[in-house]
Amino acid sequence: MSWTTLPILPFLSALYLSVNGARSRKLSPSGAVTAFVVGFAVMSTHVRAVGVSLVVFYLLASKATKQGKQRKAQLEAGYHGSGNRTGWQVLCNSLAAVVACVLWSVKFTPDALPWSFFAQAIHVPRGPDVYHNDGWCPMSPTVADGLSRALVLVTMGQFACCLGDTLASELGILSSSPPVLITTFKPVPAGTNGGISVGGTIASAIGGCIVGLAQFVSLVVENSVCRAEWTSLLPTLIGWGSAAGILGSMLDSLLGATLQRTRYSTDKKWILQDESVPDKNESVKVISGINVLTNNQVNLVSSVVTGLVVAALA
Repeated sequence: MSWTTLPILPFLSALYLSVNGARSRKLSPSGAVTAFVVGFAVMSTHVRAVGVSLVVFYLLASKATKQGKQRKAQLEAGYHGSGNRTGWQVLCNSLAAVVACVLWSVKFTPDALPWSFFAQAIHVPRGPDVYHNDGWCPMSPTVADGLSRALVLVTMGQFACCLGDTLASELGILSSSPPVLITTFKPVPAGTNGGISVGGTIASAIGGCIVGLAQFVSLVVENSVCRAEWTSLLPTLIGWGSAAGILGSMLDSLLGATLQRTRYSTDKKWILQDESVPDKNESVKVISGINVLTNNQVNLVSSVVTGLVVAALA
């Protein structure tokens, strides 16, 4: 293999995003390392659309977090306005997509670095469906019995879910009207796990739609076969992207309202996060949920399930 086959651009792009996240304190040291591994794995996939959707998710989610940080600092104890996401947080918002990208790359590009190492290690046979640009569309339902399409849709569902949930959480909290708990539809304080609002739901649909649109644009630009099939790709990716944004946000809220405990300080009028320790004489009550899952675990379950549902149904 020549040096031209090395994934230099994915390496540099992943390095830039991780270093930029660490310098701006959006990422902790472990978060930056994990973000580099995730970014490299996703952007090394020869379907560039999945890398594009990752970048879109990262940029818009960071922007939304910045917009809502002042309001969240007033409503949530221990809120880190700069982000400072750990490696575990990064992985919880990307695990399904990373696994899908690795599986797709090992199966359909077994001769390309770095995937050739994995393909050789587990003795993946070189089949007739090895991917070359313009050879076939990665969203084709006929390639490998729809495996390529399903894996691409997992990545779309994952990032659509995560961006939709982020926009719903970070922007929905700016609403002047209080949210309602998804299980009872009774008003709850802003920031309550499981709280939903009309504005937040609309934001989640928009976030998912943006991810689907980003994948669509990238696919038709990079692949002539996809370009010829754009009339079927457009409604699929935008429709299911929007659905993934809503589904992921609703599933996140349902899990948050039932299996994630929400504590509220009646003295300070704010929500206590999972790791928050109240003052000795502070009056705290449980608004909803039981203490089974943390916020990161809720994100992991909702994003993985959403990605798999979209891949199975779309």
